[in-house]
Amino acid sequence: MVTMKKNVLTTAMLMLFSATSAPSLAAESAKNEQTAPNILLITADDMDYGSLGVTGSTVPEISPNLDRLASQGIRFNNAFVTVSVCEPSRGVMATGRYIQNSGIWGFYPTTQNIPTLAEELKDNGYTVGILGKVNHSTPKYVDDYVWDYSKDKADIGSGRGPKLYRKHLSAFIDSAQANDQPFFMMANSHDPHRPYFVDSPNYERGGKQRPSRIYKPEEIQVPSFLPDIPGARKELAQYYSSVKRLDDTVGEMMSVLEEKGVSDNTIVLFLSDNGIAAPFAKSNVYRNSNHTPFFVRWPEKINASVDDEHFVSMVDLMPTLLDAAGVEVPDSLDGRSFLPILEGDSQAERDYVFTQYHENAGGRIFPMAAVQNSDWLYIFNPWAVGGREYKTSANNSGTFKAMKKLAAENPEIKQRVEFFLNRTVTEFYDLRNDPDAKVNLADKKEFKEQQMKMTELMRQHMEQYNDPMLELFLKRDDIDFLVSRTAELQMETKERKKVHRQLSGGKKGH
Repeated sequence: MVTMKKNVLTTAMLMLFSATSAPSLAAESAKNEQTAPNILLITADDMDYGSLGVTGSTVPEISPNLDRLASQGIRFNNAFVTVSVCEPSRGVMATGRYIQNSGIWGFYPTTQNIPTLAEELKDNGYTVGILGKVNHSTPKYVDDYVWDYSKDKADIGSGRGPKLYRKHLSAFIDSAQANDQPFFMMANSHDPHRPYFVDSPNYERGGKQRPSRIYKPEEIQVPSFLPDIPGARKELAQYYSSVKRLDDTVGEMMSVLEEKGVSDNTIVLFLSDNGIAAPFAKSNVYRNSNHTPFFVRWPEKINASVDDEHFVSMVDLMPTLLDAAGVEVPDSLDGRSFLPILEGDSQAERDYVFTQYHENAGGRIFPMAAVQNSDWLYIFNPWAVGGREYKTSANNSGTFKAMKKLAAENPEIKQRVEFFLNRTVTEFYDLRNDPDAKVNLADKKEFKEQQMKMTELMRQHMEQYNDPMLELFLKRDDIDFLVSRTAELQMETKERKKVHRQLSGGKKGH
């Protein structure tokens, strides 16, 4: 068990002293004492950064509830998840560690005895709960974990039932209040993850709901990194209908906080676990892979503002929430608290983020690492050798299938399809002029100095955080080594998954 922070202990000792020497003073101290904040962490699943009104979407009436939430707290314009695929991304949030230091490389939990967010909060008096994505959001084996309240799938309309999220959040808050405890709830919408919303006569069986508005292809906005073609618009209309239902869900949950009288003392955070399941987004390390809408609302503690200055990484989420809750932050974490930013102060040495990707749900590895700041994005792809072709969930998207059909007659789309599948070991982009990373400047003489600086930044980061990719990175010009070592990593991944299957036994979820 971790200890409470010193200022909390000091306050408690003063109150005890006051109770024995001056009852009236003790009563006044108790009146002024701030209770530990509740925490509601809301996540979207596979949502592109630009899908909301507040982040630039022109789709009509797409996100009134999320736009309102963003306006009530601090909105970070440079927030990034660390891994652009579900379980590893959530594993970073739950452990405050990069994947090599938590062991959550892919779609399985850690086997290490390391501190996690919900465990630390529960050890310090919180009631902890989760709605949706339970397996993918639980950093250790589900059957052994500390959730006091857990609802998934059928309980919440396959993660697509706004009224069911309302029902269960309300019941959870009641249970915490009955125990006179603050709460931590991780509420995970399954929207807008595929399958996207497609209407049918019996759609609402099982608790699923239709979104409050259903979009047509001509009403939507195609993200700038994707081609505006009919096949993309058809799929994206379904996607935006799912985004709309996500917003409906958020609206229901925010209403519960008001009804229960806990809104003012609840930290509400919102983000997406990764980008959309489309080419050059999810399961990659481009800006559109990891850039996430991130809002933090804490009435009377956080002033409404927009932060364009600081880069925020979700490896810092766990220490920040522990810090805000008055819980001592374990010194073993890779992340660090950005509570000073929330309180209106600045934070030095966070002008870049490091992102990574290793494997997909099927266990196929495509190791990638990236470092980016406001100007430049540097990517290392050790897998892009020996004729390997990239394959993950984005390959199955309607958008990518439409792109492949048009590639034969459209040279620009053909080039994008071929690059998506094959890549190069090194990629380098000028984000000021090319935020969608369409023009690879790697090894261009006129950008040599800038590329060298970003290369050195990646090397330093890998050394600092014990990244096994460092060996590959230092030998990135040795194609034979990259081919052989990547093959070894694939075998290591296969063995790791076998160990997890043995360890899980009959346990749920993994």
